[in-house]
Amino acid sequence: MSLVNEKAPVLSNRQVGPNLHLMEVRSPEVAAAAQPGQFVHVRVPGMEAHILRRPLGIYACDAEAGTFDMLYQVVGFGTDRMTSLGPGAELEVIGPIGRGWHVPEGARRALIVGGGVGAAPLYMLACGLSRAGVAVTAVLGSQTSAMLVFNERYEQALGASPLCSTDDGSFGHAGFCTPLVEQALTEAQEAGEPFDYLAVCGPEPLMRIVASMAAEAGVPCEVSMERRMACGVGACLSCVVDTVGGKRRACVDGPVFPAEEVVWP
Repeated sequence: MSLVNEKAPVLSNRQVGPNLHLMEVRSPEVAAAAQPGQFVHVRVPGMEAHILRRPLGIYACDAEAGTFDMLYQVVGFGTDRMTSLGPGAELEVIGPIGRGWHVPEGARRALIVGGGVGAAPLYMLACGLSRAGVAVTAVLGSQTSAMLVFNERYEQALGASPLCSTDDGSFGHAGFCTPLVEQALTEAQEAGEPFDYLAVCGPEPLMRIVASMAAEAGVPCEVSMERRMACGVGACLSCVVDTVGGKRRACVDGPVFPAEEVVWP
């Protein structure tokens, strides 16, 4: 399917955590075509002087209703402007864009690791795997319990509570989520039921560490690489990722890459 470029009306836009907002927009074509791990490139109304669009991961889709959700963190002028958009406002959206998650054929057990807002681009994957009968373990980490906004939806999708950590110890494991990842990998190996696939999205240091853990355990791993994007369609080369095969474009060759292909800084 070719890319959709259309005006997408905002249906809702609400704060769900500290500097975290959930926006639902109507775009039947994007909602019907989007695959887990893909994103949309958004032009925010009222920012005509700003040429660059904002790449935002697709959190969830409802193809029947023709809607999709985006969870975004307020980090600058553009995302701050987005918080003021209520029902009736329109975004100019290009999408769905990019290479999403590719689960090995025949996978029976999967480990999903989301750090911070990195849990959002993994949610559709978790839902799809669960519906396909794959046993999914989710590890989610955040700075504080107030920012751990994904628990309920993940629990509903998987029928089990995610393993959670918070940097400040306000919920779950105190500290980074990497010990929980190591624990899950070890327990699966010892039980004779190792994971067939691991997907991780979050801060780059987290993805590098988790990718190393997966390699040591012999588990195929994919990572979602976030980059600043100017065009979003592979023309400008502003979002390159260093890989063993040379420089690749995060927007069209990714954002999801096999972890063993990434050259980490």
